[in-house]
Amino acid sequence: MKQLHPAKAADRIPGAALAVVLAGVAAALHLGKLPPAVPALQATLGIGLVEAGFLLSLVQVAGMTLGMVVGLMADTVGLRRSMLAGLVVVTVASILGGVVGGAPDPGPATVRWLFALRALEGVGFLLAVMPGPGLIRALSPTDAEKKALGLWGAYMPLGVALALLLGPLLIAWRGWPGWWWMLSAVSAAAALWVWRVVPVDKPSPVKEAMPAQGSSRLLDTVRSREPWTLALAFAVYSSQWMAVIGFLPAIYAEAGVPAGWSAGLTALAAATNIVGNVFGGRFLQRGVAPERLLRWGFVVMALASVAAFAQIGPAASAVSLPPALRYLAICLFSLGGGMIPATLFMLSVRLAPGPSTVSTTVGMMQQASSLGQFVAPPVVAWIAHRVGGWQWTWAVTLACSMAGLALAARLVPARARSGNVA
Repeated sequence: MKQLHPAKAADRIPGAALAVVLAGVAAALHLGKLPPAVPALQATLGIGLVEAGFLLSLVQVAGMTLGMVVGLMADTVGLRRSMLAGLVVVTVASILGGVVGGAPDPGPATVRWLFALRALEGVGFLLAVMPGPGLIRALSPTDAEKKALGLWGAYMPLGVALALLLGPLLIAWRGWPGWWWMLSAVSAAAALWVWRVVPVDKPSPVKEAMPAQGSSRLLDTVRSREPWTLALAFAVYSSQWMAVIGFLPAIYAEAGVPAGWSAGLTALAAATNIVGNVFGGRFLQRGVAPERLLRWGFVVMALASVAAFAQIGPAASAVSLPPALRYLAICLFSLGGGMIPATLFMLSVRLAPGPSTVSTTVGMMQQASSLGQFVAPPVVAWIAHRVGGWQWTWAVTLACSMAGLALAARLVPARARSGNVA
């Protein structure tokens, strides 16, 4: 039998860490399951666009308001317990959503139940993903930690891309309640895998479980400069990524692209973000400085968004790149941006105020990210409405990228103060 080179063997990501990553993907599938189901929900329940938009944003509201609290809970009750609890919550909520949707005579009560269950899924999602970076750090050897965290950074785009790609086909086959049930089976399987392969949480001293200690950890996180820097950087990244990728179907529809092509093109653009995450983890593993990767990511996002959306000349005779090149620019925008979450998740375990505040720091990042994703898309839509098109979208993404570059520069002295220069 062929023997692995010792360096290559040590560089491999453990199966338990892979289980954590795929658990994050399973949770993200529940976030991405709603957009492809909107037409079916409108047809079967008669909901309007405003109600559909509210269903879409409920998860972000949970992240905006509960990110740090759920992160603190994860640090207190145990990372494995928190992830398992979150997967169970999204599984049960999805099963109930399918049951409600499969009622013989759905009506206004069904819609109200869906709102409540969607909010519950938001809480379950946070419980499932907040412990991810801390668990991966604990489960991975030093040689593989950065690579594993790079994979963790891809959990969201991978889950959303899979939902966008598979959702329309499976909804056409089994209806949207069947789509809900299928995803509940996926998250249940992920929970079983985590339960089987991830070691149980180490017992914490009684003092660590006391509310006063929890408040202390929360205050330590809020008072530290580094978590704020990481959270703001994550916000300016995720807000522009969601604004561009989220509106791609609408942009394609205005351009006359068939609906079938639109779903595939949007999913592919979202999936290129995964490649950026993986390469980001590999670059970190090879010793590339995190702030340099952040600069690369934000510069690529800025230039690619200008190439994708900018037009020269009056609106009636404006000149822009050919459609194929503009789509390639959007894919490059998503790919380059993928290096950013991979880097920020790695830094979250390095720059948190202490080992017991990693999930709380990630919670702050999630809270800022949700706020950015809640605010940026309406701003981009308002600008598009005012100017009669998407040609000024690049102004928003450029502003976000410039802010990201400034925040990346602040991480150099932050890492020096913490002594984490590797």
